[in-house]
Amino acid sequence: MDSQNTSENRPVGVIGAGKFGTAIANILAENRDVILFSRRPEVAGIIENTRENSSQKVHERVKPTSDLKYLSENCRLIFPIVASANFREMTKMLAPYLEPEHILIHGTKGLDVKLPEGKTLDGLTRINRGNISTMSEIILQETVVKRVGCLAGPNLAPELAAMQPAATVVASKFDEVREEGITALRSSRFQVYENHDITGVELAGVLKNIIALASGALRGLGYGENARALLISRGMVEMIYIGRMLGGDVRAFFGLAGIGDLIATCASDKSRNYTVGYRLAKGETLEEILGSMEEVAEGVNTVKVIYAFVRGAGFRSPLTETVYNCVHKDMTVKEGVEYLMNLPFNVDVDYL
Repeated sequence: MDSQNTSENRPVGVIGAGKFGTAIANILAENRDVILFSRRPEVAGIIENTRENSSQKVHERVKPTSDLKYLSENCRLIFPIVASANFREMTKMLAPYLEPEHILIHGTKGLDVKLPEGKTLDGLTRINRGNISTMSEIILQETVVKRVGCLAGPNLAPELAAMQPAATVVASKFDEVREEGITALRSSRFQVYENHDITGVELAGVLKNIIALASGALRGLGYGENARALLISRGMVEMIYIGRMLGGDVRAFFGLAGIGDLIATCASDKSRNYTVGYRLAKGETLEEILGSMEEVAEGVNTVKVIYAFVRGAGFRSPLTETVYNCVHKDMTVKEGVEYLMNLPFNVDVDYL
């Protein structure tokens, strides 16, 4: 890699041509040339020929490819945006082409779990922090790259695609990563904030998906804003306690990537997790819902991981446990609401 060829005059790479990846590629293209990776060559070909993808127009400065080597050789700054279930596999495929000079800022809101041989997450009721990796930890584990960041915030892809005003957070321990991310992304319609606590920002983006499932379920039952406000405020309490146990700083949960993202995903039918909860409350099965969705609702697996983690830690998390029982067990949404409303909790704020 030519060290004289700085990030400012090189294309930016985006790995993942889903709705969010395409939206981020278009935002980046307002400032820089972009190389957008799709693992499917036919998708890259369609983008090249039609300049459309995932119901979005694709900016003329976005070049599609299905060649990770090509992307890595031409891009020093790379944004991996793929489902958490595929993130480690993608990172292993990318690793041979990466050098220490690369900067990776991921945009995936999920967790990776290392399970004992022969075990599945469905059959495991207790795990510890050593079993769990964030996406930035996967990059550090699988590649030579050290300068890693995270992209998180209330970034609903359909609104980004419609060019509505929005903002995000770039989190990293490294000043250079935050500065490069801000420079590449910021525009007149997309504000970018920085945060040093990458773990806290990652965890805030992960844990809010559980609350979004519950929010959709409440709306599916016909409940209104009082119920949603109760859920968001009590959900934030649980997010903070679990986030602390996983190594995050409480301050990240009060920023854009925490309360900001939580409000957006708990209030929008554009959120995949909200949609899953809503449809469950309307009587559909999880299998029916997931079978009809084009992209992954990360909260469905996240609630499994966090349920097993809090049990392993000997910690009670009533909201997470109830969402888990409604999504993956036989508890109905109405039974879940009744259970939570009868819990003998009366302290409001006890985490500051």
